[in-house]
Amino acid sequence: MKLIAIDHVQLAMPVGEEKRAQEFYVDILGLKQVPKPTALAQRGGAWFENESVKVHLGVEVDFRPARKAHPAFIVEDLSELITMLKNKGYSITDAEPMTGIERVHVNDPFGNRIELMGT
Repeated sequence: MKLIAIDHVQLAMPVGEEKRAQEFYVDILGLKQVPKPTALAQRGGAWFENESVKVHLGVEVDFRPARKAHPAFIVEDLSELITMLKNKGYSITDAEPMTGIERVHVNDPFGNRIELMGT
């Protein structure tokens, strides 16, 4: 037995903030919003994906952002995304250097930490 892939990453968000989630994960990160299964849709939240990345945002009434635990997304043009994020008012934090890897951190609209890595 071995693990073969990650199907999706689940992050939390506050109640009623689906529009803000869409603005970040669709309009900035370029993911597509997909419908949640009927049995789960009543809970709120939103699902976003492309051909290789799936992010599920689930609603938490007592929401607290993930400030340490985080997904790390590989980005085709990191400098372009950084510029877009800054233009939209997001703060970018340089990550500790790793040989051969350019990477930064940004918080989604809810304060969840997201790592962005250049190719």
